[in-house]
Amino acid sequence: MFRKIKNALISVSDKEGLIDVLKVLKKNKINIISSGGTYKAIKSLRFKCEEVSSYTGFNEMLDGRVKTLHPKIHAGILFDRSNKKHYKQMIKQDFKPIDLVIVNFYPFQKVVINSKNKDKIIENIDIGGPTMVRAAAKNFKNVLIITDKSDYESFIKEVNKNKGGSTLKYREYMSSKAFGTTAYYDSIVSNWFNDTLKIDFPEKKTFFGKKFSQLRYGENPHQKASLYISSYNDEELGLNKLNGKELSYNNYNDIFSSLDILLSIKKMPATVIIKHANPCGVSCNKIAIKSFVNAFLSDPVSAFGGVIACNYKINEKIAKEINKNFIEVILAKGFNEKALKILKKKKNLRIIDISKYKKNNRVLNKNFGNSFLIQNKDEIIYNKKDLRCVTKIKPTKAELREIEFAYNICKYVKSNAIVLTKDFSTIGIGAGQPSRLDSCKLATQKAFKFRKKSIRNCIAASDAFFPFADGIKTLISAGVSVIVQPGGSIRDKEVIDAANKAKIKMIFTKTRHFNH
Repeated sequence: MFRKIKNALISVSDKEGLIDVLKVLKKNKINIISSGGTYKAIKSLRFKCEEVSSYTGFNEMLDGRVKTLHPKIHAGILFDRSNKKHYKQMIKQDFKPIDLVIVNFYPFQKVVINSKNKDKIIENIDIGGPTMVRAAAKNFKNVLIITDKSDYESFIKEVNKNKGGSTLKYREYMSSKAFGTTAYYDSIVSNWFNDTLKIDFPEKKTFFGKKFSQLRYGENPHQKASLYISSYNDEELGLNKLNGKELSYNNYNDIFSSLDILLSIKKMPATVIIKHANPCGVSCNKIAIKSFVNAFLSDPVSAFGGVIACNYKINEKIAKEINKNFIEVILAKGFNEKALKILKKKKNLRIIDISKYKKNNRVLNKNFGNSFLIQNKDEIIYNKKDLRCVTKIKPTKAELREIEFAYNICKYVKSNAIVLTKDFSTIGIGAGQPSRLDSCKLATQKAFKFRKKSIRNCIAASDAFFPFADGIKTLISAGVSVIVQPGGSIRDKEVIDAANKAKIKMIFTKTRHFNH
């Protein structure tokens, strides 16, 4: 159903691209109504425009909080042209139909990012704009709504093609986008209040997200996928890609997994290698290149085609080391010029600068179609007051430092998780096994295969308690001398006795780290 546009209402905070819209409205002899800053901008561009207060006969009040909230405006937008009763009421009131509404909202997100002034933030919660948008979107059979300046180009084509009008198909599509815009805006405001009041689990939970990129496919080629940003700053991720193919769903999954671990390590240069969302090598060292080499040595087979994340700047020497291996993605806090030149020799290698990346979400969610789970992020390693040595032999201060490192890595490994470390480097990881004994066997097998010389007197971390002594016996026989675990099994005594018999050290943390 074609509709001719006679009257348009424009109210935009972002004036970019407005002149092109005004040109097409003038060309098609469409009357313009506007208010506040938009009215001034239109007049300054030398286009005809009637101010809202003049149109309604009612001056805006309450510092501009009330200007478009008027029956003449909303009746014009909501008027059903096919309804005879509506038609008679509009004639009686001498109200004109409004056929086009162009609105974008107060910059609430930008204000939240740039200001801590609560009053200023609240004043930038738009009321009139979303109200007009909802009204126009509801009445899409008669009214065209435009809420995004990125749609100006298609709008101009639509109006020119239809000689000053629009088609029902286009209006309905723009209506769907408009309701998405108001829902997104309201969700951001709602989440800001929850963040401000530190409410992680509100009675009604909304998620907001802006599409960042369409991905080639999902985890598998037959699945479709897109990446969305859920942040007040929805323009960038803080991941600056300097080279390589487009990033895939699996790449992003591994990237975010690697960054979670990397950002938990703050004191030393660290390297994290991820494959299928599981760490296969993590190492800290005062010398950055040693960190890289040791992380890779943990499991060079699994590292093939993985994602590597570094919390330091990549130099020429490290770049040469990287290029010895096949990896999908390298993330680092900068790359010097010579390093970039070396790395770019591999055209498909994704090189990403993470210098501006920030992690700010406090909760995790898992979606199951018509339901979802939410939980706080697992951001503690353990409470040092809860640490208890349960064996006769006590760990040294140096061992306690590495116990913390091992236990931290353990919480990022899929359960059941066993992590073996030596000198702040992983040497064997058992991940995602159906039994803890299986994970112990896998971790020690990996260590024997790749880091045999490092197994003796290494440290083992377990994400949960040992239900039987068989798991720690496997670790002890491999050469583990210190075990850190939460404790809490009904067979703790049996496990402790086995540790004492083997003359190893065991620490209970009271903190479990399941990661499913």
